[in-house]
Order: sequence, then C-alpha cells, then structure tokens
Amino acid sequence: MTSETTPTAPVTTTPVTAATPVTAAASGTWTLGDRTVHRIGFGTMRLPQTGPALVPHAVPRDREQALRVLRRAVELGVNHIDTAAFYFSRLRSANELINRALAPYGDDLVIATKVGPARGLDGEWAEHARTPERLRAQVEQNLRELGRDHLDLVNLRIHGTDSVAERFGALAELRQAGLIRHLGLSNVRPHQLAEAQAIAPVVCVQNPYGIGASPEQDELLRLCGEQGIAFVPFYAIAGAGREGGASGASEAEPTQVRAVAEARGISTAQVRLAWTLHRGPHVLAIPGTGDVAHLEDNIAAGELRLTAEELALLDEAHAG
Repeated sequence: MTSETTPTAPVTTTPVTAATPVTAAASGTWTLGDRTVHRIGFGTMRLPQTGPALVPHAVPRDREQALRVLRRAVELGVNHIDTAAFYFSRLRSANELINRALAPYGDDLVIATKVGPARGLDGEWAEHARTPERLRAQVEQNLRELGRDHLDLVNLRIHGTDSVAERFGALAELRQAGLIRHLGLSNVRPHQLAEAQAIAPVVCVQNPYGIGASPEQDELLRLCGEQGIAFVPFYAIAGAGREGGASGASEAEPTQVRAVAEARGISTAQVRLAWTLHRGPHVLAIPGTGDVAHLEDNIAAGELRLTAEELALLDEAHAG
C-alpha cells in the first residue's frame, strides 16, 4: 500500500517595500473651466533658485534637481502647475525647466501662467505690462518658453485697485484668437473680479491666503465659492515669509499650528496646507519647493482630514 500526501502550496513572501507615497488624487478634484485638476498642485516660483525667489542675485538651483522635482510631481498625480515667465534666476527659467522636464505634455496637465509683472534680464523689477501690446508680448514669451501653441490658463496679476477692464479685455481678445484657453485673476479685490467677469469668464482667483490671512481675503474666498470660481492661494505655507519661504517668516509659527503638527507627527507646512484645503472644495493649493522630499510631504497633505477640534484650534490661529 502506498501512502498519499497532499502537496502543500509553496511558501511565498512579500518583499518589504517603502510605504506607497500619497498621490495628488487624495486631495480631490475641481474643474478649471473644462479641465479637471487635483486640488493639490505645484507652484514653480521656488524652482529656478535656492533661497528667496524673485531677487536679482538668487543662486541658481541645480538643474537636474529641478527637473527631478517636476517629474516627480507629475508621477504623483499633480496635473495643475503654476508658473510665470518672471520666475527665473541667472541660469534657470521656470518655464524652460517645465518644457525640458515635461514636454511633450500629457493631455490632463494644466499649466497656468500669469502676466502683468515684468523683470529685466538683470532680475530687477520693471514696470507692469498695462497695454495690450505688452500683455500680448508676455503671452507670446510664455508660449515660446513652454513650447506651446496655446496657454491653458493665464492669470492677470494686478498691482493696485484701479480698473482691470483694458488689460483683461486684451487677454479676452487673445482668448478669442485661440492663444489662451481660460482666464483668471491674481492679487485682486472683489470689484475687480466683477469688472473682469463682465468681459469674459473667470475660472480662478489667485490671492495670498493661509492661516492668518486678512478678513478681506476670507471674503473673497467665500465669494469665489458662491460663484463656482476656483480660489488658488499663494503663500499658503510661507505666510509672512512670502518670497523667502516659510523660513523667511518674521513671526514664530502659531502655537496652535505647532500643537496640531506635534500631535499628528507631521510638519507645520502640512498642517497649513490641510487647513487651507478645508476652507472649501473650490480651494486649490499650489505649494512650491525645489526638494523632492518636501514635494512628497506637500502632496501628502492632501490626504489629511482635520477633526472639528483641530479645525477650531487652527481657526483661532487664523483669527489671530
């Protein structure tokens, strides 16, 4: 008699791997005109240099490092990138870095740029573009540097409280001509938004916003939400540090922000981004960095869901 044995299944082991990184999809989506984007995007202001941005003698960032950051952002699902032709250092241009890293561009990628501010080749600020001719020249510069035949989204950046009608009208004509797909505004007041809307559709407003922002910015955020307009805050992490970044802020991080960060075991930057995204489904974040690890941390903030208690605490910090 022979005995039979039941064969056992081979033992398999799962290799130990690093935790799967959070992607931008965790932040949810919003529609910019006819384009759907993840609510966590990427801003390129810090990419061309190390240290403070938009200064004449900034130290150029390592080129390969900058390209890695852009490619990693897209790998992690970022499909809303904010740039400008005036984002440059002596050897680096944000637009040209984007072109080099990401062209040919994916169909779902939205590249938003802005016009109005101007800098000379020496990096010093020049007079804002206020005429149709100068605005068109800036649009064409962005097209040339990005290697595109149209721009997905152009924000008119405003300095002051005067009328935007002539400038926004000039961009509306370029939209009609097919050079621009969608229009937005940056650094504006409610009356300027209303003025622009009477000329052409406005799909987004880019204004400074984050914990500690003024009541006027809270009001504009609310107004955009009521009208279905994306609100895209800049300096959401940097706060008072502005172009210098979070490390350039003159005031210490509020105790409430530090408390939430310590309790969660996360960075204060992630807390600030999560709070900003909680301000409404129409809020899109565009944190910028030149470091891959910081990029991944920023994107991971899109997954954070703050509790009612944490939100109340952070609202205290916001109210000052």
